[in-house]
Amino acid sequence: MNPALLLRRLCLNCLAFAAVAFGVALTSHVSAQDAVPGGLGASDSSALSQHEIEALRGTAPAAQPAVNGQELSSSPRRLNYGFSLTVRGVYDDNINITSDLFPRTSDYYFAIEPSFYFGFGGNDNSAGSSSLSFVYRPSFFLFLDHSENDSIQHLVHLAGSHNFGHLTLSVSQDVQILDGTDLNSLSDPTGHNANTDVGQRAKHNIFTTQVNDTYDLTGKLYLSNSIGLSVDDYEAFTGSKNIFGNLFLNYQYSEKLAVGVGGSFGYNTVEQGSPDQTYEQANVRINYSATGKLSFGGSVGVEFRQFDDSSFGGARGTNISPVFELSGTYRPFDGTSITLSGSRKIQNSASLGGQDYTQTNVHVALGQRFMTRFTLGLAIGYENSDYFSAFQGVSGIREDNYYYVQPTVDAQIMRWWTVGAYYLYRKDSSSLAIFSFDDNQFGLRSTITF
Repeated sequence: MNPALLLRRLCLNCLAFAAVAFGVALTSHVSAQDAVPGGLGASDSSALSQHEIEALRGTAPAAQPAVNGQELSSSPRRLNYGFSLTVRGVYDDNINITSDLFPRTSDYYFAIEPSFYFGFGGNDNSAGSSSLSFVYRPSFFLFLDHSENDSIQHLVHLAGSHNFGHLTLSVSQDVQILDGTDLNSLSDPTGHNANTDVGQRAKHNIFTTQVNDTYDLTGKLYLSNSIGLSVDDYEAFTGSKNIFGNLFLNYQYSEKLAVGVGGSFGYNTVEQGSPDQTYEQANVRINYSATGKLSFGGSVGVEFRQFDDSSFGGARGTNISPVFELSGTYRPFDGTSITLSGSRKIQNSASLGGQDYTQTNVHVALGQRFMTRFTLGLAIGYENSDYFSAFQGVSGIREDNYYYVQPTVDAQIMRWWTVGAYYLYRKDSSSLAIFSFDDNQFGLRSTITF
């Protein structure tokens, strides 16, 4: 039998079994309470497992309760590892995010997504402490009718840090090997962020290397800076590279509040059709943890971007634009979470030569646990992309308004097994009709965690 066909049938059987289990969980909640030991929370609706979240935050997990609800250890382990496997079955009515100007293609597909986590060290901030974390998530996409779209994607996050005393140094490497219509990431494997700039399936690789450090000047005053390289590589479109860095002087006003002032800089090159670019930013940032339930962080500033006239005659003058980044989390009640994130930045267009665009976005995610084992979720996002020319006297020819809505429901069948369902609607309205699209996806998913 064809191996690909065998995998498709296996996925279909797994999802059918998960759907039955989900229905059983709904109808037999009371009698099945002994399946989830006391003291264990309900399933986390985040796309990341708890191990992966801790790896990205650079913290070690807290001591975990044993099956009988008793704590295994009062001290965190230095070595942590984990494995999870998610299988999704999805009906997508526009698998190529095709414009309404052309016939759209629908299909069913399966996604097989194992995730590997390794971590050493943790939240010990004393001098001489070190930490290392590694997350790897490959994704195998198998289409029932359009096997030419079968693909394998890879997401990798590697990070390490060391505390030298007054100086703390960290380094990270992120890799995204993508082949599809979405900008998938560890926190978004289901396609919230469509690649609206390209507006079609594309092979797309993103590599981001970053080095960060902080240096304590006094008990409340400290310096922080970072430097890095981001490579955005396409097989059939225009790639770009960005060398970036920043330097901030920060003041720890209180245990809950820290503020900083500083600047950012960068050098941006595009493979073809656009001049090299340099930019500088003046920024103010804040980190605020009001309570254990509320935390907020953000930066705001202005960017000055110059275009190299020596490589392309007639490059435009300086572009001035506000920029910002923000994120916040609010947990008003046990089992309730609200997260907010947003940003405004300049990007190079991979689809339109000689064009950049200002991208402004905001994302909100709500989660609510109920009846101990069930979690309802709702993710909403909006993104505006306003294109402008890198050349003098040429106007931008495109503006996109993109949004998505995704309700989800997940149930914890056993402490190591969750099943769920979701619906994703996304729509892009572009001034260039060829890039406009809308898309509906209905998905079932099942995850086991070791």
